[in-house]
Amino acid sequence: MRLFAAVLPPEAAIAELAARVKALRALPGADGLRWTEREGWHFTLAFYGEVTEEVLPELHTRLARAAHRHRPHELRLAGGGRFDDRVVWVGVDGDGEALRGLADSAAAGGRRAGIPMDRHRPYHPHLTIARTRSTRHHRSAISLAPYAERLMDFAGREWTVRELSLVRSHPPAPGVPGQQPRYEVVAAWPLGH
Repeated sequence: MRLFAAVLPPEAAIAELAARVKALRALPGADGLRWTEREGWHFTLAFYGEVTEEVLPELHTRLARAAHRHRPHELRLAGGGRFDDRVVWVGVDGDGEALRGLADSAAAGGRRAGIPMDRHRPYHPHLTIARTRSTRHHRSAISLAPYAERLMDFAGREWTVRELSLVRSHPPAPGVPGQQPRYEVVAAWPLGH
């Protein structure tokens, strides 16, 4: 199963972001982007990829320990940007150091559970809201700059990160245009407990 550790924003924060995204989707060219569904909005902490059932008990133990070592902390969805002309994202404001620490612990927990992890890169917390439809051989002609610019002043309400979630990604059915991955929370652990 395809798994990752994540922080899931509360519904009130998602609703605020959804209102801004609705305005972005009205911009010229927006129908040429693949917009992520609000049910899939999350902050990935560590991506584990394909994980076998045998690894799950140890991964659960490691993530429970990671959650225990980190205290709840305040964040808010704020600002935004783009990765080249491939991804439009929303960022965070607040205790980003605490979120980075939680991401480091989630990645270390995966490694200790025996999951081969990519070499560690600096954690850049972001929530993906849209992607270009380009493939490896064909780059999209859509500039994401106008979308990123309209997110720069976005500032949602503050909320408390209270848990670390282990999420399973169910890929979309092949050959169905526009279908999105479906996400399922497999387990969650409260922070600081």
